[in-house]
Amino acid sequence: MKDFPGTTGLVLNEPLLWEKGRAGRQGFSIPRTDVEPAQPDEDLVWEGPSLPDLSEIDVVRHYTRLSTWNFGIDTGTYPLGSCTMKYNPKINEKLAGLPGFAKAHPLLPNRLSQGILEIMFELQRFLAEITGMDAVCLQPAAGAQGELSGMLLIHAFHKSQGRRPSKIIVPDTAHGTNPASAALCGYSPVAVKSNEKGILSAESVDKVMDDETAGIMLTNPNTLGFFEENIKEIADIVHARGGLVYGDGANMNAIMGIVDAARIGVDILHLNLHKTFSTPHGGGGPGAGPICVRKDLEPFLPVPRIVRKKGEYVLSEDFPQSIGKVHAFMGNVGVMIKAYCYILSMGAENLKKCSQLAVLNANYLKERLKDKFNLPYDRTCMHECVFTDKNQAAEKIRTLDIAKRLMDYGFHPPTIYFPLVVNGAIMIEPTETESKQDLDLLIDALRAIAHECRENPDLLRDAPTRCKMKRLDEVSAARKPHLIE
Repeated sequence: MKDFPGTTGLVLNEPLLWEKGRAGRQGFSIPRTDVEPAQPDEDLVWEGPSLPDLSEIDVVRHYTRLSTWNFGIDTGTYPLGSCTMKYNPKINEKLAGLPGFAKAHPLLPNRLSQGILEIMFELQRFLAEITGMDAVCLQPAAGAQGELSGMLLIHAFHKSQGRRPSKIIVPDTAHGTNPASAALCGYSPVAVKSNEKGILSAESVDKVMDDETAGIMLTNPNTLGFFEENIKEIADIVHARGGLVYGDGANMNAIMGIVDAARIGVDILHLNLHKTFSTPHGGGGPGAGPICVRKDLEPFLPVPRIVRKKGEYVLSEDFPQSIGKVHAFMGNVGVMIKAYCYILSMGAENLKKCSQLAVLNANYLKERLKDKFNLPYDRTCMHECVFTDKNQAAEKIRTLDIAKRLMDYGFHPPTIYFPLVVNGAIMIEPTETESKQDLDLLIDALRAIAHECRENPDLLRDAPTRCKMKRLDEVSAARKPHLIE
């Protein structure tokens, strides 16, 4: 029998710090002062926050125990589709944490910031070369803000042409934030359905593209895990009628070093450095969503721009057509430093190999599981594949049950019920960093669960049984949230 990572090992309960605290406990000793205490102004005296009195061991055990409840990419395989939860080398974290980087104040003058400015300038150049685009702005804080910036660029471009189009084409296989980003800029999203191959047809775009349409937002590869094979023809249709092509590059890790975005017709492309270029993704930490553009859109990029004048890197706002700032200072610089280190350490050959391995792993997983789980699109995928719960419907087992049971085997569940174009979707992205050994373990767990669906479906309905928290009433939690004041 396979030795899966899931276990019923020791999991400790842990109360709130306020419940642990006892009056008079201390976590450290304050040195005796040799200065007479000052008499404070009564107007400035207040009781202070109600904080618990804790010893050092109380605090250390509290956070150590809480850490054992978490599951992260350092714990095990984390196959969330559409999110690229891959392992990232720790060396990049260490380098970004060097004092010269981590302690640099954003208001330092240019002459005291040459190192960081040069890194950011070079990172822009690297990203332009990787994507095939002409210019890059690092400022946007994450993918959604990159999308918003892209929409602002499209608006600024059309305004400079004396046009005021009101619509944006958004396929049903786009990332969910795409229509929201378009709507925030005043555009009305025009939905277009994908075809029987799970991609967009040129004919469907041709039917809706008109003079009132500012352009199209394409996620490529799309959320079904397929490359938009008709993108060049689609781009030609959009360009012929004065529109622009926005590329959502959140899935860049599938085509990095392989696809030249500019050559296939993309005008604006955002990247997720926190997905593709070595920054931990998830947990509420910072991200970065640089936007890459063609030459004719460069004047509209956010300011300040990093430029080189007389051998010195400076932050310049001398771009009158700019859409302005989209983030404080220059964005999340620590994320950019990690991406810069990752690109340098990998080199062009290994960046391409990352994409190849991501695609290989996803197709391997797809082929090993398609006899157990319904595969709505049985064709070669890119970095992720999408199954459904259709084969388990006879036993009244749902996607949610499968995901919960997978937790008992020691794996984080994949993305479920997304993309919305697939009913009961199970979206798995193994990434390039998982070995064949680890993929086989995940595959064996899913195959075992498929067997349990037939032989003992009640196991799935009660899952998870080994985790600290058992099956939650998620409907009640959503409708009647219990909030601590």
